[in-house]
Amino acid sequence: MVGILAAALLVLVLAGLVAWAMSVPQTSVTGPAGRWLPPRERARRRSALAAARWTVGHDEVDGVTRVLLQRTCIGPDGRPDVLEERVFDSFPAHDPLWEARFTEAMANARFRCRYLNTEEGQLE
Repeated sequence: MVGILAAALLVLVLAGLVAWAMSVPQTSVTGPAGRWLPPRERARRRSALAAARWTVGHDEVDGVTRVLLQRTCIGPDGRPDVLEERVFDSFPAHDPLWEARFTEAMANARFRCRYLNTEEGQLE
């Protein structure tokens, strides 16, 4: 009887440890080559991630212009890293009213980025 209770307790403890490990947020501690970063680089990366902000971008894919909201930070190489990307608006690239639609979408996307940055506590 004691052996069964001990085994059940062990299973519960292991299940609790697995649940806890899965709930802890994972942070990137490896560099681009998959190697562990030294503590100074990890601190620099953490600082860059904390300073990430929303910016506007655009591209053309399969004849469709996309206006994008991109959450970016400065990467270890000094260039922007895109952490998250959302399509804000899209329309045909050959639309006769392309310029007007593009200008309006970019203005609205910039407004949305200002809102998101303010909401996350980052002033522009």
